[in-house]
Amino acid sequence: MRDVLDQHCFRYSADAEPQLMCEEVALSTLAKEFGTPLYVYSKRQMIENFRSFDSTLKASGKEHYVSYAVKANSNIELLRVLAEEGSGADVVSAGELLVALAAGFPPEKITFDGTGKTDPEIELALKAAIHAFNVESLEELEVINNIAERLGLRAKVSIRVNPDVDAKSHPYISTGLKENKFGIDMHDAREAFVYASQHPALEVVGIHVHIGSQITSLDPFIKAARSTVKFVNSLRVKTGIVLEHLNFGGGQGIHYRNVVQHPMLPPDEYGDEGEYVPSLSEFVGAVLPILDQTGLKIIFEPGRAIVANACALLASVLYTKSNSLKNFVITDTGMTELIRPCLYEAYHQVAPLTLRAGDLMRKVDIVGPICETSDFLAQEREMPALKRGDQMAVLCAGAYGYTLASNYNLRPRAAEVLVDGDRYWIIRQREIIEDVAGLVDADRLRLKSLVG
Repeated sequence: MRDVLDQHCFRYSADAEPQLMCEEVALSTLAKEFGTPLYVYSKRQMIENFRSFDSTLKASGKEHYVSYAVKANSNIELLRVLAEEGSGADVVSAGELLVALAAGFPPEKITFDGTGKTDPEIELALKAAIHAFNVESLEELEVINNIAERLGLRAKVSIRVNPDVDAKSHPYISTGLKENKFGIDMHDAREAFVYASQHPALEVVGIHVHIGSQITSLDPFIKAARSTVKFVNSLRVKTGIVLEHLNFGGGQGIHYRNVVQHPMLPPDEYGDEGEYVPSLSEFVGAVLPILDQTGLKIIFEPGRAIVANACALLASVLYTKSNSLKNFVITDTGMTELIRPCLYEAYHQVAPLTLRAGDLMRKVDIVGPICETSDFLAQEREMPALKRGDQMAVLCAGAYGYTLASNYNLRPRAAEVLVDGDRYWIIRQREIIEDVAGLVDADRLRLKSLVG
């Protein structure tokens, strides 16, 4: 069963030549006005995703809050929307902390994650009076203690434990195994809690667990929840340390297949419903009764589940070509805008902005303009025939799209647009080549004389 999170604000119109819409706006209109590549976000979808998560937890009657993982997408206009909804913020750098504060997240609902916090970042977070540091090593505890003492402040800390649970997702986004760099082994974590409790500049307020990303099975969550509850109860009995909260992280998977459907689109190999992903109600129903046994406030840190399916990345076809093995569709959009297919072999549905009756289906590789063989958006994908000038949308690009974008091949990063009903506006301008290249005034004047 699917939640509101999967009732998508991207859909085809009922026209004779159906147009792919974002809420009430045709994506072809945005591509024409702003060019491609272009990230387009649905405000309605993002709010519905957050409220679906938040209301599901509120219905449980348990004290909690949702803390959005800023690393998934850090555009300040999107953050402002979530801050207004009452979300907290999970940050992993000084940049994310500053933008979260500027967006309106209250410091008391900001947590600071990450294995490599620098001294200036720790000092900044202490001065901002954030809710807690999620600490990943004994040495980090010592460093935070020393900085807090020097500043005459007290640091709230939540220690991240590694439960050695396989998230069954891609190995590059698994974080809860012993072989991963994250957290403190659960067998060694009690020492970290005792150490922190013995230092007056540290206030131990919580425990943090996060086992990975895009998890599409309940079993890893259940195993992590059970082992965490066992540890918390043992910690209380054997040390007398009583915590305030349990931060269970994020990692909930989403549907990447069959996000939009239409009779003119080829059928997905997974069928009409796409791959199985537990609903939010299933997730909450499975883990919350277990976590409740601690009696602690529960924090969840979703990122992908809030923003991924609220965005489409628009691309234009530059060329098509074929050889004896492959049919290629070459677009102006590639791994510099969406690295997930290249990095994780991740699947994203690709849909034409306009559907034409009678178009033949063809199996193609949709590739970008970057000088790397790994630069692809989709491989061996059945698609309606595409030609130069056609445009398409790569769906569910809202999480780890722009935040992982790069200037490789000296390409300016794309613009971002937010849609709200029938209104839309730019929330980040397209970068300018001269700025990306770091040209000084003399360089710019010389180029102007050469190309006008």
